[in-house]
Amino acid sequence: MSTKQRIAVTGAFGYSGKYITKKLLTEGHEVITLTGNPNRLDPFNGRVKAYPFNFDDPDRLVKTLQGVDTLINTYWVRFDFGDKTYQKAVSNSRVLFRAARDAGVDRLVHVSITNPNAQSPLPYFSGKSMLEEAIEQSGLSYAILRPTVIFGREDILINNIAWFLRRFPVFPIPGDGEYKVQPIYVEDLAQLAVEAASKKENLVINAIGPETYTFNQLVSMLKSVVGSRTLLINVPPRVAYLLSSIIGRFVGDVVLTREEVEGLMGNLLVMDSPPAGETKLSDWVRENRQTLGKRYANELSRHYRQIDR
Repeated sequence: MSTKQRIAVTGAFGYSGKYITKKLLTEGHEVITLTGNPNRLDPFNGRVKAYPFNFDDPDRLVKTLQGVDTLINTYWVRFDFGDKTYQKAVSNSRVLFRAARDAGVDRLVHVSITNPNAQSPLPYFSGKSMLEEAIEQSGLSYAILRPTVIFGREDILINNIAWFLRRFPVFPIPGDGEYKVQPIYVEDLAQLAVEAASKKENLVINAIGPETYTFNQLVSMLKSVVGSRTLLINVPPRVAYLLSSIIGRFVGDVVLTREEVEGLMGNLLVMDSPPAGETKLSDWVRENRQTLGKRYANELSRHYRQIDR
């Protein structure tokens, strides 16, 4: 962007938001963040001022967003846990979009998901569809990014598959494993978000990477790179979910949800469109093979219990 902006990023201290914010700061923009945990560890050493979401106080949220040119939204939940639910995330996001409009924000860049569908029985995908509809009706100039699996140093899915492959003698793959994914590198997603913020026209971008894997191929590739001898077996989805639930009790986390299994098996993380990212997962995995999967990435600790990490 040639013109310097004041940009609000939801979750700038988190995963994808951190990479987006880093690129914005490098380009000289002023960045603030909206967060559910203002006391979370700040990776930017005070360069990004943090404000609470204040979803329950829309007037205060409007005041926070006054003077902001662009809002980049990464806020969402991976699964229902306690009072953090899909329904609440949809409601909160609508409050956020209205506040952005009322505050005079010029543009909204929103991170969605591939294949959102209001009729989907999966609340992750139906909820994302509801938000896209709300954005289209908001009157704001917008760009919607639809990523699949996002990989990078702080990734959960790819890292934790590698963690299991390093430690367990057997790795269960739900169903036949022939459903597909198109992972995108978090830096590539961040670049797409920054570029979208500089445009004026309404955009919907399928944020997919340059490689397409069946889930069998993905796990086999990770197994080879980390030097695992784990036996890969295909099991009924309910068995995979049961095993993941048992392991989740030991690691204190939600390892896998029924919705995620059904979304994968329904081929909802793949699109028939040209890649928007350039970085290959296979190259990145080889470059990071010494550290990938060495530590378990705990979703509950990172995003639900508001523990600084």
